[in-house]
Amino acid sequence: MNSLSRNTLLSCLLLLAACANQEQGQVATPGNLPELVVGKAAEPVAIDAQPALADKEVKSGRLKQKYELAAGTVSAPVRSEERVAAYGLSKSMVGDAYNVPASPAPASIYMQQAMPEREQYGAIVENPIKQVAESPVSTFSIDVDTGAYANVRRMLNAGRLPPADAVRVEEMINYFPYAYALPKNNAPFAVHTEIAPAPWNKNHHLLRIGIKGQDVAKTNLPPSNLVFLVDVSGSMNSPERLPLLKSALKLLISQLRAQDSVALVTYASGTQVVLEPTSGAHKARILAALENLRAGGSTAGAAGIALAYGMAEQGFIRGGINRILLATDGDFNVGITNFEALKNMVEEKRKGGVSLSTLGFGVGNYNEKLMEQMADAGNGNYSYIDTLNEGQKVLVNEMTSTLATIAKDVKIQVEFNPDVVSEYRLVGYENRLLKREDFNNDKVDAGEVGAGHSVTAIYELTLKGNAGSVDPLRYGKDKAGAVDKAGELAFLRLRYKEPDGDVSRLVEWPLHRRDVLSSFAQASTEFRFAAAVAAFGQQLRGGKHTGAMAYAEIAQIAAEARGADGYGYRGEFLRLVNLAQSLSTQNPGRVIVD
Repeated sequence: MNSLSRNTLLSCLLLLAACANQEQGQVATPGNLPELVVGKAAEPVAIDAQPALADKEVKSGRLKQKYELAAGTVSAPVRSEERVAAYGLSKSMVGDAYNVPASPAPASIYMQQAMPEREQYGAIVENPIKQVAESPVSTFSIDVDTGAYANVRRMLNAGRLPPADAVRVEEMINYFPYAYALPKNNAPFAVHTEIAPAPWNKNHHLLRIGIKGQDVAKTNLPPSNLVFLVDVSGSMNSPERLPLLKSALKLLISQLRAQDSVALVTYASGTQVVLEPTSGAHKARILAALENLRAGGSTAGAAGIALAYGMAEQGFIRGGINRILLATDGDFNVGITNFEALKNMVEEKRKGGVSLSTLGFGVGNYNEKLMEQMADAGNGNYSYIDTLNEGQKVLVNEMTSTLATIAKDVKIQVEFNPDVVSEYRLVGYENRLLKREDFNNDKVDAGEVGAGHSVTAIYELTLKGNAGSVDPLRYGKDKAGAVDKAGELAFLRLRYKEPDGDVSRLVEWPLHRRDVLSSFAQASTEFRFAAAVAAFGQQLRGGKHTGAMAYAEIAQIAAEARGADGYGYRGEFLRLVNLAQSLSTQNPGRVIVD
């Protein structure tokens, strides 16, 4: 069925629902829309008596009934408490006779006005422009997470522009692999820098810092001790959650070797060890355990995490990869639910040498804030799986970088020369900023670099002599330090630890003014594409720093800098930019059917 037909069907169903219930004095509202359209049995149902609760449920992102409404797959009444719970509802709210659909319709159908209000995102305050004369040093932790990009893609494909706090620009940039040269002489990573004019402001320049990790072939990876920690609570019972989760993990299981082992732990109202540590040689046994998972119950996430760490310790491989993969929508509602307490628990557990990565699934009640920061606390990385293609990217194409860490607690510090640079702004990394003194403190946690990972950071600079955004201090000093290197634009320092080390190593490089390119067109393909992604992320956040730059200009830059695109990621990016342009001009109340 094409989009026009679906929209027509949806409009007709809404009209029929309104007419059919008008005779009974009922009006279709966000609170009773599922009931009026799906219908109710002869017995009164509790949802009528609690309209406020019903309205809360609809607004909170319970989209299942809307899937049936749009797709026309309404089913007969089902008196099943288990199925009611599986849809995230309670028996007291819907009653025994409520028509709970036997199976959800495809998750590609969404209603824009019903998009989730319960999704949780950490607040982002964009980095300000700083004057070099006042604050010449910028320090932050690297970040290899990519979940924000996939999550933003999910919203755009659903016909909705993302909320600003869902857009972490550094994760948008780092979603893409970049053709940075590999390190030499057995170094864990190589650092590449490039400076060229900014495409959105003729008075500004961009400094790109690119890190490329030493690559490791899958066959040469150390033995892996993996624990799949899977959320099987009721909220996971929809196509884009547990079924997609199973399909994605099957892709990883197919890559396992005999020396690798997998354990499977689940949690819902309680926790369970479904599979003890099992060799990758027994794939059929692992796949069978995974396939038998069913969703139902509440979400005791903290207890599941504790049990998973216990299983990881049981199968611990000294010198190997020891990692928990937490797959969930992040909707913890039983046991420890306090955000800081959960983070502290993971931070304490990582000291034993087991890392934790998160794989996010689902829409509606998705807790993105928890997923991203749990991975940070667990010395892991955060990915959002919205399609099986994304599962292929994270768990197969990028398997080595997802599992194997080649450097940990990686920190970057840039000191700008006030004789050359008057202002700077770090694009993104807002929740990765560090104090200046944290750079030399090995007890301060920072990000990890996986095998083959590329990490990119971008600064926007105002060079001396160009119009600045901030008025200079009347009584400020012209120089920020005693050392004056007129030919240097900045000095780059980087600290990191070996995967099993506790003491950091320092590497540093001067960045020279002579390396500044005279035009944006002279910059490398990788520089220009990264700049386009940075512009797109900032534009989705409101475009505070990108001036009059439009989506069409971003698309043009990305198209010209597409370069080698073996997996089609950059081509997809172009489609998303064009989609965002279309959505930005739509009526926000319009029903969108993919």
